[in-house]
Amino acid sequence: MSSSYQALKPAQPDLDSSGLPYSTDYGDIYHAAQGSLAQARHVFLSGNRLPQRWAGRERFVVCETGFGLGGNFLALWQAWRADPERCRRLHVVSLEAHPFTRAGLASMWRASLALELRALADTLLAQWPEPLPGLHRLEFEGGALTLTLGFGEALTLAPRLEARVDAYFFDGFAPARNPEMWSAHLFRRLARMAAPDATLATWCSAGHVRRAMEDAGFLVERWPGLNGKRHMVAGVRRALRTPGKAVLPQAYPGPRTALIIGGGPAGAGMAQALTLRGWQAVVVDPAPVRAGGVHQGHAAAASVPLIARDDNPRARLARAGNLRSWARWSGLAGDAAPLRCGALQMQRPDGRAGDPREALAELAFPSSWVRWMDRDEASQHAGLSLSQGGVYFSSGMLVKPPELLGALLRTPGVTHIQASVAGLRHGAAGWQALGHDGQILAEGAVLVMAGAGASWPLLQQAGLDGREVPRLAALQATGGAIASWPAARLHGGPACVLGAEGYLLPALAGRCVVGSTYEEGGEAWDTQARRCAMAEKMPAMLADAALGRANGTEAWWGGDWSGWRAVVPGRLPVFGPLPQLPDAWVATAFGSRGFSWAALAGDVLAATLEGEPLPLERDLLEIVKP
Repeated sequence: MSSSYQALKPAQPDLDSSGLPYSTDYGDIYHAAQGSLAQARHVFLSGNRLPQRWAGRERFVVCETGFGLGGNFLALWQAWRADPERCRRLHVVSLEAHPFTRAGLASMWRASLALELRALADTLLAQWPEPLPGLHRLEFEGGALTLTLGFGEALTLAPRLEARVDAYFFDGFAPARNPEMWSAHLFRRLARMAAPDATLATWCSAGHVRRAMEDAGFLVERWPGLNGKRHMVAGVRRALRTPGKAVLPQAYPGPRTALIIGGGPAGAGMAQALTLRGWQAVVVDPAPVRAGGVHQGHAAAASVPLIARDDNPRARLARAGNLRSWARWSGLAGDAAPLRCGALQMQRPDGRAGDPREALAELAFPSSWVRWMDRDEASQHAGLSLSQGGVYFSSGMLVKPPELLGALLRTPGVTHIQASVAGLRHGAAGWQALGHDGQILAEGAVLVMAGAGASWPLLQQAGLDGREVPRLAALQATGGAIASWPAARLHGGPACVLGAEGYLLPALAGRCVVGSTYEEGGEAWDTQARRCAMAEKMPAMLADAALGRANGTEAWWGGDWSGWRAVVPGRLPVFGPLPQLPDAWVATAFGSRGFSWAALAGDVLAATLEGEPLPLERDLLEIVKP
């Protein structure tokens, strides 16, 4: 078990003898007796000179320590909504070591929340995430207001954040109860993100806390406290004698136009994320991408998280991607929206992954998101007699690739040009995609290479040195194929995604997709070889061996589809800015998790270009960079 992993312990709803929200873990109340709204207005808004400071700005970023019951966020949201001079976009990053469950938060709000905040609280509650470690991006007001929740210890999460902060809300339980939240170490880690005119406010006026803030680079002073309390503290970022080494995020200064090469999951995810933020995106792909492109005929696919006992980067990325895909795509119309049917991941025949029940016990994730099902329960849940139990993920999703990709690429602001790109050229106006005749196919200020295996040769032609991008230079193509069986042959098919060495998906239009092959070496298999390979994976899932018996020649086979996956050693995605090439990005090597990582990668790119807090931790961004 990795020593860096820390299991979350959700907060438990409780009130003290006077009816104030109370933490049994820290032996302290969540807010002043005058109420969270009065405290938020007096201390955190007034202390940061809000709403005056955000007037007329394009964006404003707040960083909070201790989300607690969300009182500060709700008061800030209310003030922003009511201000006609408000910034166009407001971003809030808030850390919380002990998040409430949705039910726990609702019960505490019923007991203590100001009536005027209830409507906003209901909107927040509808999106409230499971208490899972890491970052959770929530969006409100059509994306103009974002809340990035960091669940975990503040000292662990603070160095993983990427943001340019305009105001700090330093909140939390009393220093005597929770000293780490008031340490110079934490303040320094957070202050590295401070904009030159950043401010801070806190209810705590203890001398050692003020000195810790000053040590982190702030000039602080005591102000009159909320009714009955002598002092609070407000502060401003101290002017630095020498510039710091940190480069703060800032919005892309050029035209908001993107040239995207490739219209598969990676390209479609990029196009949607950018155009939702007001960009114009041109997607160049030789296939009719709005009809599914190369995924035409790809009847169904799945997005399933995974777990690892040490919660390693692959597991964290898979979890973040799965959750981001649902947040971004669940509101799409009709068949484009994923179906959250759940997924059961069973043991592979070789058993090399170890006993997942041990991992579940170590991770202590909420059972509402992931839990162990024995064979009988799993069979009952799936509606089929299974060969074994497994790990059940409630967030497992079934997607229809042609419908999903078509919807993403019909997002207002996306233009598709059906053509093959033979070369790239950068000039004063940005990037140009060139056809085989040397003519310009499309242009954009920012280039996004999302053409799977085709990305690397084009980038080499553009002058990118493989020594600068070793992960990208190691890109390989692996073939993959699926087929489908009549659902009637499988007693109607499973009610959830089933996975082991292969996978079996719930029925669509009377057929169940089975998959998939991994065809390495650059040579595609023939249809019968693919079907046999897929049939061999069925006994690891189905108790009735006769159901999965097939030799690939039966007349009931159908729905054959194949394509090429781009992969790199380690099977992690590759996305991020490209060195040497100006204003150029890449998103590739999604392997068999294209529909798990596309939305996440798109939002990372778009958030970077817009100067937003990033929805993924810095250590993971470092791992996936080219």
